[in-house]
Amino acid sequence: MIKSTKNQQGIVLFFSLIVLVLMTLIGVALAVNSTQSLRMAGAGSERLEAMALAQGEQDKTILTYTNNRLTDMTVAFTTVDNDLGVSNTLTPLTIVDVECRSTKANSEIYCRRVEISSSATFGRSDMGLVTVVSGIEQEVLPGS
Repeated sequence: MIKSTKNQQGIVLFFSLIVLVLMTLIGVALAVNSTQSLRMAGAGSERLEAMALAQGEQDKTILTYTNNRLTDMTVAFTTVDNDLGVSNTLTPLTIVDVECRSTKANSEIYCRRVEISSSATFGRSDMGLVTVVSGIEQEVLPGS
């Protein structure tokens, strides 16, 4: 018995086109997934860079203001480094000096406390914000 192949022409083409469409959909889904993974990795590295900038600017601010400037501070103020895009806020925690430690002599050592908050922005349209906060105690003599 000889079968005619005229009735089966095109069925293989139809199934191969369906497989091709499925493979294309899988490929597009994988490409979108990898693009989103790259964006997430980029956002993570930008956040780390902003954290390093904020910490570095905070260290710079501490070095700048430690020479008796912190002991004279009575109100909070903010500085901005436009090159790095980091702002620092220095806030005295108390106006009254607190006792840090006492020496063997009759005089006591007092401390003034200041909080330094450094903020850096990152991401698309600078929508992300990283803030690093540190506290400083600076020794002062009583009455100064």
